[in-house]
Amino acid sequence: MNIYNKLNLARTKFHAQKMKKSGRNDFAKYNYFELGDFLLPIMTILDECGLCGIVSFDKELATLKLIDLDDTTQQIIITSPFGSAALKGCHEVQNIGAVETYQRRYLWMAAFEIVEHDALDATTGSPEQVIAKTLLTENQIADFSLLISDAETEDELKSSYKGAYRLAQGQEDTKALNTFTTLYNARKTVLGVK
Repeated sequence: MNIYNKLNLARTKFHAQKMKKSGRNDFAKYNYFELGDFLLPIMTILDECGLCGIVSFDKELATLKLIDLDDTTQQIIITSPFGSAALKGCHEVQNIGAVETYQRRYLWMAAFEIVEHDALDATTGSPEQVIAKTLLTENQIADFSLLISDAETEDELKSSYKGAYRLAQGQEDTKALNTFTTLYNARKTVLGVK
């Protein structure tokens, strides 16, 4: 089997398993996979299929390299532009760690074709419901982002995120929704909130 056959076999084995989504977005009312939900099953399946995955980062790209253990010259490389975080009250290395965790999650999701319909379905309306909306201004996004990033308690974080999320959702501003959700999840990690 070449590396592509092995990857297809690994994907088939993975999708044959019943996976539980432990992440929950209470405001948009959908569940999502966290990295820990699927990483161990993926590692087990990769081992069974004779593959190894290595994640690495540089200033511009996050990279997942899948290597055929029977012929290490066969490799599949998946990349993603490397993002950034500016969480208030965190050291630079904590911001880097938050971004790396998200990048790893999305690289593995791409490699194993993990699709989460719920997130998109929960935050978009039917074509009949779509009406013209004004997007949030950069200042509004910055202000709400600061509130979320500066939250000192779980209640303060949830309250800040809820207000920001509702406003962005009402304006159907997907860029702002993604920004607020990313900051919220990163701040949850910093505060130790599950």
